[in-house]
Amino acid sequence: MMSRQAFLCSLGSLYLSLLFIFLLMDVYARPANHSVLKERAGEAREENEILPPDHLNGVKMELDGHLNKEFHQEVFLGKEREEFEEDSQPRRNRRKLVGIFSKVDINNDKKISAKEMQRWIMEKTDEHFQEAVEENKMHFRAVDPDGDGHVSWDEYKIKFLASKGFNEKEIAEKIKNNEELKIDEETQEVLDNLKDRWYQADNPPPDLLLSEQEFLSFLHPEHSRGMLHFMVQEIVRDLDQDGDKKLTLSEFISLPVGTVENQQAQDIDDDWVRDRRKEFQEVIDANHDGIVTMEELEEYMDPMNEHNALNEARQMIAVADENQNHHLELEEILKYSEYFTGSKLMDYARNVHEEF
Repeated sequence: MMSRQAFLCSLGSLYLSLLFIFLLMDVYARPANHSVLKERAGEAREENEILPPDHLNGVKMELDGHLNKEFHQEVFLGKEREEFEEDSQPRRNRRKLVGIFSKVDINNDKKISAKEMQRWIMEKTDEHFQEAVEENKMHFRAVDPDGDGHVSWDEYKIKFLASKGFNEKEIAEKIKNNEELKIDEETQEVLDNLKDRWYQADNPPPDLLLSEQEFLSFLHPEHSRGMLHFMVQEIVRDLDQDGDKKLTLSEFISLPVGTVENQQAQDIDDDWVRDRRKEFQEVIDANHDGIVTMEELEEYMDPMNEHNALNEARQMIAVADENQNHHLELEEILKYSEYFTGSKLMDYARNVHEEF
């Protein structure tokens, strides 16, 4: 019987999930162990530096249509997220969290409003954008061996196949001589889909040569409205069961019968379905007609949509707003620190005073 993790990986059949299957094994069922992911990513960085990532920081939905479970932490912590490791000292993490609270609370009234949180979310999202731009410069140099400022599809294809274990010199020679390449079916499917994405990133007039900016759109479609539209089309194509290019609630949350093995897995599935249903009904379906169009999904996925940022701010506040004043006090954020940082800080009340 198919396991929960295998199901979550196979549900989204987009080609890109194949590239990072070893990084995605546990990300959808529960919060990721970032220290493990970071170690694995470091080991494979050189091999996979030119491959489009599945996980896009600061974007609410993954490329395969799954909700980004780490989104809240990404847009609240920004670059400081890596510092909130599970094995970090609670006192040190409290101090960091107090510092973040002070930065979000721009009017210094000791509480965070939805507008203040919205501003912070937009700032952190832009921070993710700038990180992607800097990383793209390094990745672009890796696939532009002659340094002419453009990368051809063949140049990228050679580097991609080399990253998959093929001999780079042999592949380059065969491509140069228009010889047939012996590639397994799975790799060929990924390569074909990557070429479709390459075409989409190639701005008019199309020449199959990507500039550094176009290569950024290829790796990070959230940076391009055109590529964002393409990404939405791919997600809808995978989830749309009746071919009407729209998503119903049942299509968005559907789980095949027999995909769980035991009660624990069933409970995980129930949580997953509940989260997706809530996001569909309360956020993505803007006009609440029970149907999500590609336009609605595109607006939802646009990381620089200020309206979405405000909605997100209100949702984040609602999670920890125990006194129901529509603001967040420091005590509330410390108490619900696991939601905002991924780390549970003990004895939060006693230590609030110590921090001051």
